[in-house]
Amino acid sequence: MDRAAARQHQRATQETGGGTCAAPHLRRALGLFDVTLFIVTAGSSLQWAATAAAAGPSSLLVWVLGGLAMFLPLSVCVVFLSSRYPDEGGLYVWSKRAFGPFAGFMTGWTYWTSNLPYFPALLYFAAGSALFWSGNADAVASASPRYFIAFSIAALVVAATLNVRGLRRATWLNSAGAVARWLGTILLVVLALASWWRFGPATAINRHTIVPGFRLADVAFWATIAFAWIGLEGISLMGGEIREPRRNVPRALALAAPMIAAIYLLGTASVLLSIPSQHTSPLYGVLDAISASAARLGLWWLIPAGVLCVVLDRLGSVCLWLGAVARIPFVAGIDHYLPASFARVHPRYGSPTTAIWTQAVVTAVFVLLGQAGTSVRGAYNVLVEMMVAASLLPFVPLFGAAIKLAGGATVAGETRIPGGRLTVVVMGSLGLATTLGAIALAFVPPHGEENPTLAVLKVAGMTAAVLLAGAALYFSGRVRARRLNRRAAPQMPVKHRG
Repeated sequence: MDRAAARQHQRATQETGGGTCAAPHLRRALGLFDVTLFIVTAGSSLQWAATAAAAGPSSLLVWVLGGLAMFLPLSVCVVFLSSRYPDEGGLYVWSKRAFGPFAGFMTGWTYWTSNLPYFPALLYFAAGSALFWSGNADAVASASPRYFIAFSIAALVVAATLNVRGLRRATWLNSAGAVARWLGTILLVVLALASWWRFGPATAINRHTIVPGFRLADVAFWATIAFAWIGLEGISLMGGEIREPRRNVPRALALAAPMIAAIYLLGTASVLLSIPSQHTSPLYGVLDAISASAARLGLWWLIPAGVLCVVLDRLGSVCLWLGAVARIPFVAGIDHYLPASFARVHPRYGSPTTAIWTQAVVTAVFVLLGQAGTSVRGAYNVLVEMMVAASLLPFVPLFGAAIKLAGGATVAGETRIPGGRLTVVVMGSLGLATTLGAIALAFVPPHGEENPTLAVLKVAGMTAAVLLAGAALYFSGRVRARRLNRRAAPQMPVKHRG
């Protein structure tokens, strides 16, 4: 299809009420390599390695337990559901099939809105990491909230612009982020091992320190660990843009899983070897570790390389998730739960423009709200807690959908799950229990929080506001859909008596 014909086809398919019943379609542009890098970028982050290292060596064992309790069940359920129902919209579509349109909408709504505080948390981490470029510790300590806000909004504009111009253009930053993640992890590990070899470990890692504590202050961060293991389900949102999704999604997941585990375990261990756990910052921990090891070894020139890797890694994640979750309001627009503008695609690039820019604007608002009344560190903690609590909510219906739909009839081309329905039900139940426990822990403020009452109120208030707003949108969307259906219904001719 030439460009002129493609544009004509897009204009025809994006009109939901203009004389054609065809729904808009997105282009299948992602192959196995793209999907693998997507899962690595979406499913791992050195950001959470720093958070885990701040909790001490016991976090290494918690990583393993979290992988078994969350990543493994999620992998099984996503492979099963995406293979049986490889639709654009992923968990939104799965919940709708299992529990009806309201559950489907609220699943998609909570998943979409949970990423809104996620973006600022990523951007704050990137902004904090960028400060290490100069190697001046005073510049890091004295950074103002205005710097973090300005950095976040500028990065949002870049990510949104790339996604509006289509996946082919956005993928280069997504893929660069995945490559930078590996390079940053390798640099962190090599410097940590060299520093340990010459000077000994900064934090003792042995059979005594690796045993987790069970005080509330110790287990509060477990919710973040559970959250860190999610992300792979994001590829299901791109189901309509993956070539051969039933074949490529399971293969990509098998390739990505060991990479994700290595990033978390090696990254956390390296931070612990480089700096004492009690001095580790969740916001600056990775660059603190790289800087400390490089300085001890006299390799100052490696610090900017580490900064570049970490910042590019986080910006790649922002760009990836901004584009991925835009597919949820896009599908909701097709179903008339959101205004028709959300269902339209760009006439040239074929991207859901309204959804992408709406996310960028709302994320900017979350940046400002999260910063209000607190310090940069306090804002980051609130954003992480809010993100963890909200992000885990849609996994309740996701695991529930896997359990319920496991009993349905198989379809042609479906990926075979070893153990069949029993495996899906067991994994779904384990994932559901982990999710509910992590949600409860997400409301516990972290140790050292400057204003714990305000932090809890922010998390609880914004979570409640998200749920109420979603319900209001759903019911207003039903009214809108009924009106559209009445307008589209053929008018019966009126018979007159002769």
